[in-house]
Amino acid sequence: MTNDGYTPIRLVTSRGGGGGVDCRYYHTAGASNAVIWVGGVGGGWDTPARELYPYLCQKLIRKDINSLRVRFRYPTDLYKSVLDVIEGIHFLEQQGIESVALVGHSFGGAVVIQAATTTAASSSDTVRTVVTLSTQSYGAEGISGLKQGSSILLIHGTDDKVLPPYCSSYVYSLANDPKEIIFYRGATHGLDEAAEQVHQMVHDWLVKHLKKAGL
Repeated sequence: MTNDGYTPIRLVTSRGGGGGVDCRYYHTAGASNAVIWVGGVGGGWDTPARELYPYLCQKLIRKDINSLRVRFRYPTDLYKSVLDVIEGIHFLEQQGIESVALVGHSFGGAVVIQAATTTAASSSDTVRTVVTLSTQSYGAEGISGLKQGSSILLIHGTDDKVLPPYCSSYVYSLANDPKEIIFYRGATHGLDEAAEQVHQMVHDWLVKHLKKAGL
């Protein structure tokens, strides 16, 4: 484990061109809930809202919620990025995780929606909630395919010049309940201007919906 609280993990897969999916795993023994976090087309370990991902990864572990940050092998390829997240879900299941939340920013919003609906189509009930941050609408049209009862939270800034707020509004209109959408006035694509509110909202949503799934 590194000084930042995570264990580097490489998931080896033959799907989507093969190779390894690099991950950072924040974990505590005995946890049954976990979150997968992904960024956008920039690749790497990008995170919105002023280090939202590493901050919540370390905070949630104190509530017995593990986290897996996934770095896309091909960060502009939607199909292959979905496979990366699905590999992450399989890894967590092998670790004894029963309920998973998926969080994605920008391009990653469409990725986590597709990953959630793909696993639902295979009769898996592991994914219990999805959170998107400044999501694109392209690739997210199948949101209604989430497993019945799975929730979704969409967050967007009103001043996003990369992907307009309409993207989240459109996805929200297609989603089934339970669902919620929040717009932060004056926030741009990275949501840095509303970072404190985003940190709290995402934290509370994940704790509520994962703990509910674990009842």
